[in-house]
Amino acid sequence: MIKKIVLVLGAVVVLFTLAVAAAVIFTPTQCKVEREVTINKPREVVFNYVKQIKAQNDWGPWFKKEPSMRQDFRGTDGEVGFVSHWKAENPEVGEGEQEIKRIVPNERVDTELRFIHPFESKADAYLITEAVGEGQTKVRWGFDTEMPRPMNIMLLFVSMDDMVGPDFESGLASLKTILES
Repeated sequence: MIKKIVLVLGAVVVLFTLAVAAAVIFTPTQCKVEREVTINKPREVVFNYVKQIKAQNDWGPWFKKEPSMRQDFRGTDGEVGFVSHWKAENPEVGEGEQEIKRIVPNERVDTELRFIHPFESKADAYLITEAVGEGQTKVRWGFDTEMPRPMNIMLLFVSMDDMVGPDFESGLASLKTILES
């Protein structure tokens, strides 16, 4: 009887291990979140505002979650190489850096997000502006990241789109309000 119980428990452990291994192998590692808004302002006006990382304190959602966060800046805002470092007590904000990696004038700003705390990770973020009508600009805000294996298994239980998407929507709504005022 004990032998059968041990065999069944062993089989359960082996099957569980195989299931976890299969989930790690077959779960995607790529993760992307993106939202957009149309702003009733010319593309040049919108772009010149969104390329300024410090302006995210006015429209981005995270500064609102902890206005007392410590921030340090290196370089010239709105230019490639500018780095914004933040450190907050709120775990939703945490600690990290955002560096401007590429600017295509009036089209896009690419940044690298380097999260330090509560966990280490990197993501490629972007703001894209597109003229969609006379005096109207569509702004797309998003990021791409890769979850290394075996951490990618978390994507089965946690939706990055559900976690970050509402923050992007809130930030873009604030951006629209500020620029249209």
